[in-house]
Order: sequence, then structure tokens, then C-alpha cells
Amino acid sequence: MGDGERFPRSALQIDLDCFFVSEEFGFILEQPATDLPDYYRVWMGLASNLTPLIQTHQLRDLVNEMPVLSPHHLKGHRELRLAHLALGFITMGYVWQEGQHLPAQTLPKSLALPYWLVSKRLGLPPILTYADSVLVNWRLKDPTGDMEIGNLETLFSFPGGESCKGFFLVSLLVERAASSGIQASLYVCLCLYLSLSLSLSIYCISHTLRISLCLIGAFSVMNAVVTCDIISIQKGLYKVGQSLRKMKEIFELMHRHVDPTAFHGTLRIFFSGWRDNPMLPGGLLYEGIVEEPMMLSGGSAAQSSSIQCFDALLGICHDDHAASFLKRMREYMLPSHRQLIETLSGCPPLRDFILSCSSPSLCVNYDSCVSALVNLRSYHLSAVTRYITVPGHRARAMRCPLNGVGSALDETGTGGSSPLPFLKSIRDATQRALISQTHITESTLI
Repeated sequence: MGDGERFPRSALQIDLDCFFVSEEFGFILEQPATDLPDYYRVWMGLASNLTPLIQTHQLRDLVNEMPVLSPHHLKGHRELRLAHLALGFITMGYVWQEGQHLPAQTLPKSLALPYWLVSKRLGLPPILTYADSVLVNWRLKDPTGDMEIGNLETLFSFPGGESCKGFFLVSLLVERAASSGIQASLYVCLCLYLSLSLSLSIYCISHTLRISLCLIGAFSVMNAVVTCDIISIQKGLYKVGQSLRKMKEIFELMHRHVDPTAFHGTLRIFFSGWRDNPMLPGGLLYEGIVEEPMMLSGGSAAQSSSIQCFDALLGICHDDHAASFLKRMREYMLPSHRQLIETLSGCPPLRDFILSCSSPSLCVNYDSCVSALVNLRSYHLSAVTRYITVPGHRARAMRCPLNGVGSALDETGTGGSSPLPFLKSIRDATQRALISQTHITESTLI
């Protein structure tokens, strides 16, 4: 199956649109809205000018003076997503305008109420998520050009200049690389159901009718169909492996487009949430919504639906703590994206099926996917070291406690986990899924 070859939608028997998944873009929102009705110009004005407003310490005052706008004039999914994105950026800027030492304790009603209502309509929490800042926060400079980093622009940004834009856009392109693998995952899931249902039919018929000679031909045909679906699974896994390797290749662009000092010292605090965060241990009060502060995690790669889809397909078994954290991160995804992960999780266990087939080539293709996911997670570990651990040590050595978040988030990620132990845990769990520990080269694949 060539790089440009796609699985037919009719073969999938699953409407990707119902999951808000695009064949070409995966979980990325295709052709996102770039503007809202004029009624919401104050939201768009603030979100589009966050950096100077934060740097001049004006944002909080302007939000406090902002009228309470109704979200009922928002029409369609794309306008809702853009509103959630804009309000999310404004919220993060409002909370962290004064840095780690003076975070806002309360989100004013002018921001909290419409944000809460928009969030309810989308099924998302009222905080900036990965689904916002990565999957919706983009446009093409030249609409007729290709989707490549030189032709991409973010809709909204934080202080951090080109490093901020680079962080969002490289993450976007990593998600784009995942799209063919997501489609292939659904195809493999369908083939598993077909193969196992036919195998069960053969078993039941043979034991009920004691296999008369006149049935042998029928069984041969059914077994041939099962065999064809094994070949289809191989092809699907090959596409998944290709996709994972492409994701890592694009992830490596982060080194070229994001400066570690800018990321750690300026940008990272604006991804920080108010759950398991030492800077806001009591959470954030949403005025006019609830009487108690809310505890919500900031955006992180753990909120990527793509990665969790591949985990579900390959049957990666994480330890209890990591599994619980990853499952909680699904609350920060669109409900339709969560449903796709659950669909793949409910698929017959792929690894068990492969072991039962005694097919060396199928094992090779499966292990290739697992190895590619291990390599992607190993690279993520090295990125955390480069962008968080090393700059954090350097800042402390230089005694710069006011530089960005200082040491406040060096041991706790923006999503609330301890980044290095967590990433090592999920990387090692992925490694344990390998059927063979031998090195697999692409030349051995179909």
C-alpha cells in the first residue's frame, strides 16, 4: 500500500464525520473559523492582542471592564470552537499576567460565564486545552498553498514570540501526520471484528455439524476471507507505523522552531492549569458559576486524542497511576474524540489476535508500530529534558527566581503530572508490549 493510498470509506463502515475526524487532517479542525460575529469583537480584540496587553499589564483591567456577552449568537461548531479558543487564551493571560507570584484567584463573571456556557455546548472544560491551542489555532497564509510550517500562522499567541508560534504549529503538524494512522486504526479495528466473527462461525459450524465433506468447500472460502483480513490488518498496521514515524520526524522540528529559554522562561506558565499546581493550590474561582474554586488541568500532550488512539489500538497497558491520569485527560477532549478512543478500546485485543495467528509477518508489523511509538515517546522525554529540566537547572543556578515559572513547575507538568517519571512510565509500558525484542527494520515490512 503506497503512501498516497487510502482506505475506502465504504470499507470502514464508520462515518469519520460523526467523530469530527477528517480523512486528511485527523483530529485537526479542517478550515477553522478565523473570526466571530461583530457582537464578539471585544473577545477577538483581546485574544488577538494578548502579548502587548500582558506585557503592559493591561489585560486584567480590560477583562474586568468587559460586558457579559451571551454566547447564543454563535452559530455552528466552528464558531463555538473559535469562541472557546479565544476565551481560553484570554483566561490564561488573565490568570498568569503577573507571573507565578500573583496569579489571579478569581475569574470575573464577564469572562467566566460565557466561557462556561460555550464549554457546556462543546462538552469541554472551561480552560485552554490541547484541542483548542493546537487543533483549532491555525490558518494558512496562502489558502492555495500547502499545509507546511512556512505557510501557517496561529490565530492567537502568548508572549514568547516565534517560539510560541513554533510550538503550536509543530504540534499541529505532528497531529496532521497522525491522520493516516487514525484512519488505518479504524480499518484494522473493523478487520479484527470481521476476522474474529468469521473464525467463530467456522468453529461453531464445524462442531455443530461435525464437518461433512460437502461443507469443506464453504469452510475453505470462509478461511480465505479470514486470511485476506489478516493481510488487510498487516496493511493497516504498516500505515500506522508509517504515521508514527512521520510524527516523530516532524516533532524533531521543535528544536528548530522553539527556543528552550523562551519556552521555559516565558511561554510555559501560560499553559499551566489550576489542579495539582503549587502556584494555585486552591484552584480558580469562576465568578457567577460555582461557589467553590474549580480544579482543572492545563493543556498537555497527554490530551492528544491521536496518541491515545494508538495506545488503544495496540493494547498498551499502562500502570494504574499513568492509566488513571491518561483517562482523566480524555475529559479535556471533544466528546466525539473521546468516543473514538473508546471505540478502539472496545475493539477485540489486537495483540492477542496476532499471537493466536502464528503469523511472523503480522508480528513484525505490530512490533514495528510499537517500536515507532516507543521512539516517539523517547523523543518526547528528550524534549522535556531540553525544554524544562535543563533550563530549569540553569535558571536556578543563575538565581533567577522571577524568570518565568522558576522552579514551580519543574517537578510538575502543566497537566499536573510529574513529566519525566510519567513519560518514562508510559514509554516503558509501550516497550513491554513488543512481541519480539529484536530490532525491526523497515525492509522486513510488507
